[in-house]
Amino acid sequence: MDTQITADWQNWIVDNLARGCVPQSLVEVMAGKGFDPIFANAVVFHFSNVSTQTKTAAVPAAAYIAEPARFPMEGGVIHTHDRIVRVTARVAKPIVAILDDLLSMEECDELVRLSQSKLKRSTIVDPQTGAEEVIDDRSSFGTFFTVNENEFIARLDRRIADVMHWPIENGEGLQILNYKIGGEYKPHFDYFPVADQGSQVHLKNGGQRVSTLVMYLNDVDEGGETIFPELGLAVAPKKGSAVYFEYCNSHSQTDPLTLHGGNPVLKGEKWIATKWMRQGRFG
Repeated sequence: MDTQITADWQNWIVDNLARGCVPQSLVEVMAGKGFDPIFANAVVFHFSNVSTQTKTAAVPAAAYIAEPARFPMEGGVIHTHDRIVRVTARVAKPIVAILDDLLSMEECDELVRLSQSKLKRSTIVDPQTGAEEVIDDRSSFGTFFTVNENEFIARLDRRIADVMHWPIENGEGLQILNYKIGGEYKPHFDYFPVADQGSQVHLKNGGQRVSTLVMYLNDVDEGGETIFPELGLAVAPKKGSAVYFEYCNSHSQTDPLTLHGGNPVLKGEKWIATKWMRQGRFG
């Protein structure tokens, strides 16, 4: 199924939203034309989001006003309170950074050990109700640790906040995910589309998500890359490393170039930890 969108399709979405078409009807048309349904939903509701923010017809990509990055865009290392993290690559638009040595091998193993007995099937947020639901396009198992849940998690939360250059109290609890062979997460956005009725429940607590840090807790034998379809970028899992990206500016506009997903695991399994930061205090 298609997970790329041409300028013609973008203009079609924008024009139909401006005419007052229901977003879900556009999603259904795109799915009927061979687009991946999750991708179609994310794209349509992104443009619906932009249209709501600007009170005018949405404009692809250009509607997002890039601002100076929160993440440092120069230098090869980040000094946290207890560890030196190395920056191995950056992308300027959207803001993406690949990091090394964020977690020690022992810390990765401990996160996996603490999570194994708590795993449950992963969910997504229903765009209409805000409820969490299980879907086939997110075939992972996961669990959460609350912020500063114990001394070990508190140390990691502080280091992660240092790396993401955002307050600890604005972070959601650390999420741990496990993907078995065939496990994947189709391309999606991490931010909540404000046009979705279901998003309002989540936006009331801390506001919009502004950035994401995905940390790799093991080496994957084959597959499992984090992909950014709009950039042609694939980040291979490497134990202790991470990928960072940010997507919300000071006007609460969100960046569609941060569409991303997880490729299927082809051999072995994949463990990751994810931290999402909000505009304001969360919890």
